[in-house]
Amino acid sequence: MHFIIPVLLFVTGLVIGSFLNVCIYRIPRNESIVFPASHCPCCGNNLAPRDLMPLFSYLALKGRCRHCGVPIHWRYPLVELITGLLFIALYCLLGLKLLLLKYLLLACFLVAISFIDLEHYIIPNKLVIALLGSGIIMDLLTREHNLVSVLLGMFVPFAALTALALISNGGMGGGDIKLAGATGLFLGWPQSIVALILSCLIAGIAGLILLALKVKKRKDPIPFGPYYAAGILISVFWGKTLLELYLAYSGF
Repeated sequence: MHFIIPVLLFVTGLVIGSFLNVCIYRIPRNESIVFPASHCPCCGNNLAPRDLMPLFSYLALKGRCRHCGVPIHWRYPLVELITGLLFIALYCLLGLKLLLLKYLLLACFLVAISFIDLEHYIIPNKLVIALLGSGIIMDLLTREHNLVSVLLGMFVPFAALTALALISNGGMGGGDIKLAGATGLFLGWPQSIVALILSCLIAGIAGLILLALKVKKRKDPIPFGPYYAAGILISVFWGKTLLELYLAYSGF
């Protein structure tokens, strides 16, 4: 019976991932995430319940709209699958307690922000404000971090990216800076700086690979949001271990 909760969480993640797809598509276009009903962006036909079953509908329809036959974007099943897997992974890490809800919320925001940034090169203020509000509420409820940890967790990454933006003359976007402050509220100190360092390393490696493959040119913009999200999630799962290893081998 121990497998029931992970299965339920996976299915819940798939359903929430489906909602995140709506947010990813509509928020950058300043559309309501409630109305109108889900519809094909190509032909405009409303989608029936059988077309809205997360992941399974995509497989059943062979990745095409039932009405017009236009291919459904690969992002839809990917977002649903990633969200479902993150829900299971976080449950395995934290167990079934209030702290799990805090990091499930964080994961949902990071998925939505990452895919919006990948497509539009923006991190909407609406999502950052909602993330900040959720972080404040969850910190008050869980009391995972003390006030000093929260303030340092927010301020240090925010200040570091602000300095980087000034030095690079706009090389770092304002959305990334605000995201650093909001997510620092969830992570606290020193995990927020671990997340920032990891994200910079991941972004640097990814950038070199993209340049080597000639997918990007030196002056092409590269969205930092997805790499920051990856750094944050790695920090959630292994940040404390990585920090302990660093302190052990650095002699501090």
